[in-house]
Amino acid sequence: MPFIESRLQTASDTFRANRAGMLDLLGQVRAHEARAAAASNASAERFARRGQLLPRERLALLLDTGAPFLPLASLAGLGHDDPDLSRSVPGGGLLSGIGQVAGVRCMVNASDSGIDAGALQPMGLDKQLRVQEIALENRLPYVQLVESAGANLMQYRVQDFVRGGNIFRNLARLSAAGLPVVTVTHGSSTAGGAYQTGLSDYIVMVRDRTRAFLAGPPLLKAATGEVATEEELGGAVMHTHVSGLGDYLAEDDRDAIRIARSILGGIDWARDEAPRRFAAPRYDAEELLGIMPSDGRRPVDMREVVARIADGSEFLEFSEHYGSATVCGHIRLEGHAVGLVTNNGPIDSDGATKATHFIQACCQTRTPIVYLQNITGYMVGRAHEEAGIIKHGAKMIQAVTNASVPQVTLHCGASYGAGNYGMCGRGFAPRFCFSWPNARTAVMGGEQAAKTMAIVMEAGMARKGAVDHAKIDAMQQQIVERFERQMSVFTTSALLLDDGVIDPRDTRAVLAEVLSVCRDADARVPQPMQFSVARP
Repeated sequence: MPFIESRLQTASDTFRANRAGMLDLLGQVRAHEARAAAASNASAERFARRGQLLPRERLALLLDTGAPFLPLASLAGLGHDDPDLSRSVPGGGLLSGIGQVAGVRCMVNASDSGIDAGALQPMGLDKQLRVQEIALENRLPYVQLVESAGANLMQYRVQDFVRGGNIFRNLARLSAAGLPVVTVTHGSSTAGGAYQTGLSDYIVMVRDRTRAFLAGPPLLKAATGEVATEEELGGAVMHTHVSGLGDYLAEDDRDAIRIARSILGGIDWARDEAPRRFAAPRYDAEELLGIMPSDGRRPVDMREVVARIADGSEFLEFSEHYGSATVCGHIRLEGHAVGLVTNNGPIDSDGATKATHFIQACCQTRTPIVYLQNITGYMVGRAHEEAGIIKHGAKMIQAVTNASVPQVTLHCGASYGAGNYGMCGRGFAPRFCFSWPNARTAVMGGEQAAKTMAIVMEAGMARKGAVDHAKIDAMQQQIVERFERQMSVFTTSALLLDDGVIDPRDTRAVLAEVLSVCRDADARVPQPMQFSVARP
């Protein structure tokens, strides 16, 4: 393949300013993540007194040393518990991601029980449903490390109760799809949450720590008058010896994780194929920090991004001179064949037609597609309407919607208007969707929205005979501030409109990992059943 000759001026003031801006945003992401870890680790003394490991210690022991781990949705719920982002604790009360356990790539979901005893935090329900969806779609075994106080009744919302049933439905679907569900119940698993344990194929319980019951002692006494201790009602010994809920009795957290790893290691699950041979990019990944400008209105040649993630910086561009603002082509990424679609400007009719053709050609050859979004939208104006921009844009959206190959989306910069849709935004269910820290998502730019409303308001005032420019200016400022606040990645990722914010320098590694997940999923044929595995 031909390779990209970079024109990036790494010694320029523009590059240095872009790099400084990206590092500042990345520092904010890491600070929010570190605050969540610190809030959980503040419980270390209490956990030590109980002879327990902290949630992050459990996770570290579970995962294979040195193997990649891809955290998911680490900013979930940011700002929802406290509007002051400097005090907000993100993560949804869960530690989730894709990693290897005893050589088996799994979806791992652990209660962050160092925070509010593992009670679900804002957006925690949505995060749990999303990681289950990823596990189902990508045929991954599901490993749970459970210790949760359940829902916070002080923040009870009936819609969360009803939607929460999807967690249990998904566990049953995973099992029935032939995807093992392995659960270590480190502590409390009560009320409806008891079914999180009960709907598992393999259950490990910890002596003197596990508690699983539909009604704890206080509720039991209030409802029936019966008096029982927690251990009598739902302890590990009772469940492994009497009820049959538990399959394995562990002596402590370390022993429980050892058993969980043995379970996964004892399953004849297809391992990764031998590593593929590939050439590294010709340009340093560090340079990805300085490509995207802080001002999203400034043009960027997205080939500079491609040059720093593609094997050997090689890029076979498809129909280069037709619809040239829409860039399509083939690369390899750590040996994976990939079709790539990105933007050097708005999508016009030719660009939409080209992208439609390219997406369908990728489906013909079973080539997964990566979308690098930096899109201001589809072209507007009389000439473009006459050229059929709506019908050609609709063709592209139909191709994205019905593509039969894995699609992965990365928000590198702007994601505005229907461009978000045509470039496989979250609403179009890509297998995975990640963002760089500078990503911005909105129906349009804030200034565009403000000017649009100003024109409408001024026309309305004129019809009534008096135009109040001060009122119009105030309205415009309010709209700009609202759009700026909501388009930030710190808002969109908190709402799970992506699967996580990544360091641009990690782009190649993250894309290679999820492409490997997709490839393995499509090649694997689990043993589906009519029903999930039932308890004895």
